[in-house]
Amino acid sequence: MISRPMMARAASARQEVKLGEGSGVWLAILSSALGGTAAAVTRYLVSGADPVTLAILRWGIGFCCVLPVALILRVRPPPRADWPAIAALGLAFFGLFFILYNVAIGYTTAARASLALSTLPLQTMLVGAMLGVERLTLRKSAGVVLAVLGVAGALAAGLFAPPPGAWKGELVMAGAVLCMAFYNVWSRPFIARSSALGFLALGMGAGALGLVLLGALTGRLTVLSSFGEAQWLAGLYLGVAGGALAFILWVLALERASPTRVANTMTVNPLAAALLAKALLGEPITAHLEGPAQAPGGRS
Repeated sequence: MISRPMMARAASARQEVKLGEGSGVWLAILSSALGGTAAAVTRYLVSGADPVTLAILRWGIGFCCVLPVALILRVRPPPRADWPAIAALGLAFFGLFFILYNVAIGYTTAARASLALSTLPLQTMLVGAMLGVERLTLRKSAGVVLAVLGVAGALAAGLFAPPPGAWKGELVMAGAVLCMAFYNVWSRPFIARSSALGFLALGMGAGALGLVLLGALTGRLTVLSSFGEAQWLAGLYLGVAGGALAFILWVLALERASPTRVANTMTVNPLAAALLAKALLGEPITAHLEGPAQAPGGRS
């Protein structure tokens, strides 16, 4: 027979899990909103830089912010045995994902690109189920589908009359989103064995280093020398808010909530991008959604 103290402890543990999940979701919502504002800032920068250069700017500055925070807080670093896998995840996400993202949006509109991005919850749920991390349930599936349909409804004005070859961009975007889905699912055990900031610092550092090497080999780094004061201020926002802060919040969310719940908040991203584009660039929201797409670290 289960005693009352044991039942009380079990109830308290369940309550802590619920509170943790809730705080994780709110952290992810804030992260997704910051990611959306970074897309609007990238739209401002895009005329003077290419996708790789903007990715270098975002993650180079981002890493320079994340590393000191991790060192000052003396966070627990990942075990050495995990370093190769975390570095590979960082290269795949902070490098490959953002390059594919920027290639994709060169073929399609912002609305269609945003809708492709909002399939992240669906892809994360399927990847989690495939890898045995999360159980696929009817309730969870219905919630994910409703979230995607909600974004489709909000972006409906820009979904029609696609440009020639738009399907290519949407196909590449689906592949890019799959990279992020695996990142979401595979991150949690590494975070559990170290810390959210320790995991992020190593992964972002690997991604930033890979991008800097690519930029040096292709001559893309020289583009930064042509930036004026306004471009550097926008670049600092991209790296600090859209890079460091957004992904500190994202990994903290992954530490607390399930990958699918965290990924569901990505539906906030395109709406935040459209709202800031209106405020920053003076564009009507529908024009932003129907015109050439922009994304974090990329250009059309």
